[in-house]
Order: sequence, then structure tokens, then C-alpha cells
Amino acid sequence: MSITITVSNQKGGVGKTTTSAALASGIGITGKKVLGIDLDPQGNLGFCLGGGRESQHTILDVLNGSVPVQEALVEGETCDLLVSDISLSSNGLEHIPGRREYILKNAIAPIVGQYDYVIIDTPPALNLLTVNAYSVSDHLIIPMASDILSLVGLAQLKETIESVRSSFNPNLNVLGILLNRFNKRTLLSRDVLDMANQLAEQIGSKVFDTKIRAGVAIAEAPAHGESIFTYNIRSGAVLDYLEFIREIAPSIDLELNKEESDNG
Repeated sequence: MSITITVSNQKGGVGKTTTSAALASGIGITGKKVLGIDLDPQGNLGFCLGGGRESQHTILDVLNGSVPVQEALVEGETCDLLVSDISLSSNGLEHIPGRREYILKNAIAPIVGQYDYVIIDTPPALNLLTVNAYSVSDHLIIPMASDILSLVGLAQLKETIESVRSSFNPNLNVLGILLNRFNKRTLLSRDVLDMANQLAEQIGSKVFDTKIRAGVAIAEAPAHGESIFTYNIRSGAVLDYLEFIREIAPSIDLELNKEESDNG
């Protein structure tokens, strides 16, 4: 049975796609079979994971029933992918009959059992695409940049999570809040950490012990067509992501071989 993890924050620029790509590739290099799903119209997850931008079909074709999900699969470096592009921004899903909140769940049902893990990257908005991701997920990870603006709007995210739990997916588990571009030496980062801890308590979750430092290798890896783990394993930020995967492994039943991960 597959485990589905959604990475979500309604604010852009918080490391959402980078975190999704790190999870998909980091779990993939352990030998697990992973499916990455890009629900962001910017389409960056497929690019980060080696899926390219010239795919014949996108996730929108699957969601609106134009093609079977099997025909839309793209092979990435460490996982399979369902990619997206700008057409997803005007998706028209609200016109599809039936329970619109389960469109994604129904669309991927024929293949989801083939994977150990499904990682979903969401748009920087709380819309129907995001609700579909929450409705199909076991776990939710909330990335945040270490600045005050990243806290704005998280109260609305809390309301969305509670609404999905009450109406569509009572088992949705918020694994935690992940702080990106974190510098423990600055007062700002420490203040954001304190406020993030308060928010996490309100949603019955936590701030992850692992914090992700800023690192140029994170931005450079996609341009070289590589996973962050193969591009520069010595980067502090890349090592942080490895530690993050180790931290969440017990919560998502991931059997992580430390030596394999270190050699990634």
C-alpha cells in the first residue's frame, strides 16, 4: 500500500518544490518506487526531477479524463512523474461532475498501488487542486521560509486542513513544519521558529528538528539536470535534506539505509 505525502503552503517562495523534489529523489535513491505528482502550474517539479518540459501529456490531461494515467507517466531520474504546465492554471475542474474533491484520487487509482510513496507538489494557493491533494494524502508537510511574511496566511491553511479532515479525509496527518533558509545565528530566524512552534501546536503538529540552511547547490542542481543528492552531496543544505528524510522516516514507515543515503 502506497504512502502519499503532500508538500503545501499557500505562499510562494518557501521551498515547496525543492522540498518535494528532495523527498521524491531522496526516497527514490533508497530503492523505493516513488511517483511525483506536480499540481503546480509552474511545472517545476518535473524539471527538478529530470522529467523535462516536453512531455506529451500532463496531469491536467489525467484529471479531466483526456488520457489514462498510465499514458501520462514520465520517467525521471529517481522516480516516475506526472508533470504539469501553465494550462493547469485554468483547469476547469469545477465543471467535472461528481465529487470534485476526489478527482485526483480517482484519476490515479489505477496506478497508485504500484508505488511505495507518492509525493505531491501543490500550487501556492488554497484552491481545488490543493484540496484534491489533501483529500488523497496520508501526510502533509508545510515548508516555510525563515521570515515573518511566511507566517502570514497560515491561519487560513489551518482552516483548510480542518475542513478537509471533517469533510473528505479524516486521517490527514500534518507531519510538521519545515523551516527553510534557516540561520540559527539570526534573531529573525529564532523569532520565526518561536512563532512556527506556536502555530504547529495549534494544528496538533510540530516544527521539525531539522532546519534547512540556505545553499546555492539547491538552486544549481536542476539547471544541471541532477538531483541535489548527486549534484553536491557536501553542500550543507543538501546534508540538511538528507537529515530531514532520516527524521521523518519513522513517521512514514520508510526503511532508510543510512549508508545508502550517505552515498546518494
